[in-house]
Amino acid sequence: MHNARGWTGAVVVPALTIAVLLLGARDGRAEDISGTVMRTVMLSENTRLVGDVTCRVTGGPCIAFGAPNIVLALNGFTMTGQADPDTACKGTPTSTDIGISTNAQSNVGIRGPGVVQRFMADGILFMGTTRGWVQNVTTTTNCMSGIRINPTSSQISVESNVSVRNGASAAGFTCGGI
Repeated sequence: MHNARGWTGAVVVPALTIAVLLLGARDGRAEDISGTVMRTVMLSENTRLVGDVTCRVTGGPCIAFGAPNIVLALNGFTMTGQADPDTACKGTPTSTDIGISTNAQSNVGIRGPGVVQRFMADGILFMGTTRGWVQNVTTTTNCMSGIRINPTSSQISVESNVSVRNGASAAGFTCGGI
């Protein structure tokens, strides 16, 4: 009887270990972002930056939430758009070139520490979102706002963020920090 229990345990424990490793490996690959981004990354699960991100997306957000109830963790890394490092806008802002868009998803969040900088529009845009949040993020040198909450959003928590040098002097684009 003792051998039967020992044998069963010997089979179950390695099988569970292999299943956990396989599931963990799949999730790790699917949720990690770093390097150069050429088209909008649509998030469908909790996601994290694992290195700095250089965004080359034109005409849309660099990262957009594509599902509710998920979190983007910046993990101390920097997301950089195509705006000028000194003046941000190079003239006139482009309202579609956003760093991170909540994309009308509810209960989504952005967790720092991390930096969102040099986007031709907003660094972070809450658009049509209910119960969203952003915490411990630095936004700087974005042409419009560092963090903008569109009037179609509600119940948004903005906590422990720093917003510096955002906004443009162009008429109609004089947004700012938050």
